[in-house]
Amino acid sequence: MQRLRILTWHVHGSYLYYLTQCPHDFYLPTKPGHPEGYGGRLSGFDWGHNVHDIAAEEVRHQEFDCILYQSSRNYQHDQHEILSPEQRRLPRIFLEHDPPREHPTDTRHGVDDPEVLLVHVTAFNRLMWDCGRTPTRVVEHGVTVPKEVRYTGEIPRGIVVVNGLRSRGRRLGADLFEQVRQEIPLDLVGMDSESLGGLGNISHSELPALMARYRFFFHPVRYTSLGLAVCEALYLGLPVVGLATTELPTVVENDVSGFIHTDPVALVKQMQQLIDHPDLARHLSQGAQAVAQARFNLYRFVQDWNAAFADAIALNPVPVSPAVGYGGP
Repeated sequence: MQRLRILTWHVHGSYLYYLTQCPHDFYLPTKPGHPEGYGGRLSGFDWGHNVHDIAAEEVRHQEFDCILYQSSRNYQHDQHEILSPEQRRLPRIFLEHDPPREHPTDTRHGVDDPEVLLVHVTAFNRLMWDCGRTPTRVVEHGVTVPKEVRYTGEIPRGIVVVNGLRSRGRRLGADLFEQVRQEIPLDLVGMDSESLGGLGNISHSELPALMARYRFFFHPVRYTSLGLAVCEALYLGLPVVGLATTELPTVVENDVSGFIHTDPVALVKQMQQLIDHPDLARHLSQGAQAVAQARFNLYRFVQDWNAAFADAIALNPVPVSPAVGYGGP
């Protein structure tokens, strides 16, 4: 399809990095002090030349082909602050990163517009939201890891990757993490992980090499979207151990790519097996890589997003900027 000029906000850094592998130009509004959504090209990511910072006050003077919202704040407040009336009528996509929080099955989504495309990152999320009259599409995650990084599993411990686990509580499994690490050696990585004795925040570019050394990846989350870190861990070949909730049961298969169960006691037993039997971990590593390469490859992700952009334009067609040569991010 033609190369598009897309305005979006910096809401989820890792997802934004993968999204910008699509062959389009992405403009990220910025404000002094980097308040929520206005961080632009924050450090820690190898941004491509197709990703551009733009001062928030200049947004209304720039031409775009599509507006991509990534949070309720973007949709309810930011668009009215920084977009012109004409820009608010452009093809629009709302990227929903999470399942509903207020009620798991009866929550109406904040977007109620037949001219806006609502993109969910998992089929489970779309199933749970009441999307009303808003058209929807699922674009599953796409990830990549450095080719030179290989799973070794040399560290007989599990690694947990969750940002702000302490403050996000039971939903993200803070209590389960504390419970399990009384019996199983675990290391926690992510923002504010130091408050729980973790290793701190590791940059996106450095995380793969660290994860690949651990015996397995533990996902203590009860109820949230499928984490990008889970997909990256599988791509590296880490066996994934986690709760059989939300989208994870469609991704991890017992005795093939890891272990899932709704009983933490059962998961502890499986983690101990992986620690005691590195040959078992190596066997599951092959299955983990196979499922990730088939399901979460970046080529499929880009194709799905191009289809989503085409759908959004079809819902609200406007003249698209002329195609220009594209060298890739």
